[in-house]
Amino acid sequence: MLTTRTDLHSKENTTLAPYGFRSALSKGRKFNQSHASYRTAFQRDRDRILHTTAFRRLQHKTQVFINTEGDYYRTRLTHTLEVAQLGRSIARALGANEDLVEAICLAHDLGHPPFGHSGESVLNELMDKHGGFDHNKQSLRIVTELEERYPHYAGLNLTWEVREGIVKHETEYDFADAKHYNPGLRGHLEAQISNAADELAYTAHDLDDGLRSGLLTPDQLDAVALWQRLRTNIPWGKNNFDDLTRHRIIRRLIGLETKDLLANTNRSLDKINPLSPFDIQHLDANIVTWSPQFSLENRELRAFLRDNLYRHSRVTRMAKQAGTILRDLYTTYVNNPDRIPSTNMKLLKQYGPERTVCDYIAGMTDRFARDEHSQLRA
Repeated sequence: MLTTRTDLHSKENTTLAPYGFRSALSKGRKFNQSHASYRTAFQRDRDRILHTTAFRRLQHKTQVFINTEGDYYRTRLTHTLEVAQLGRSIARALGANEDLVEAICLAHDLGHPPFGHSGESVLNELMDKHGGFDHNKQSLRIVTELEERYPHYAGLNLTWEVREGIVKHETEYDFADAKHYNPGLRGHLEAQISNAADELAYTAHDLDDGLRSGLLTPDQLDAVALWQRLRTNIPWGKNNFDDLTRHRIIRRLIGLETKDLLANTNRSLDKINPLSPFDIQHLDANIVTWSPQFSLENRELRAFLRDNLYRHSRVTRMAKQAGTILRDLYTTYVNNPDRIPSTNMKLLKQYGPERTVCDYIAGMTDRFARDEHSQLRA
């Protein structure tokens, strides 16, 4: 028996909580098109995102470590997949729309340039007089303007709700600018879940990669309250912190984070009793949050990662090299726009040389940017 889109809509009505976003209630797409027979609108958006060139490029973009540092560290792609998995699990437990969450999670880092946040800072500096650069805005730009998949319009023609979720992506280090997407309203529940899943994923997995690399050591973490909770009943001897112990620690961290997030969010939902997705969007604060105590401990752990991993000399050395590469590429291409591919050249009149070059560089992988820089110097 085939399951049709109508059947899937009926299933959403019976399985989602009142505040979960029904795909049948979507505001729709910018450009009208027929519906898919066997997928909801959000499932279709997820699939469109998954098949983009920008998504594939995430495989060779930095999370914390440039991918030439080793095969076992997270890339921007594996981070994205981990965020999507966590997002679906949280959505399922809360009665939210898993497909909408997954689509937002898969798209949330499409706009990241090469070399992670250091690359973003450099591009923002270079574009200071030309509108700046922000990876959230770039993610939206990719799905609405830059990806070429259809003959009659640019972008992916995603639903309003997925685009809104991308725009309202925010974590401790990311801040939303939701102009044109109801800036006075909170993100819907599914957007908030995506944000929390991202924060949870990068905290746990950056810690994991930091320990694996040796840039962080267990002894350094002894003053961190959450670490003390994690290591309870997981003993190890001096100089005997092995891979299995690290896996157990990270697995426990994800479990505790998820459990607290779900329990605290559920308490808030029970207290407020929202009857529609829009009831949540009109609240004064996000409803998908950790408990006050856990939020403090999370902030302490993230501060530790900032001071001891992201600012480690090995990481900042890579960031300095990345800055040199991107500045040289930007200057060369702006002064010689004929050196960028013809697919980008055709956007020159529409967006100007600076934004066109910025789009081109932002789409590069770490490896491609380094190779291009080597050719400039040859």
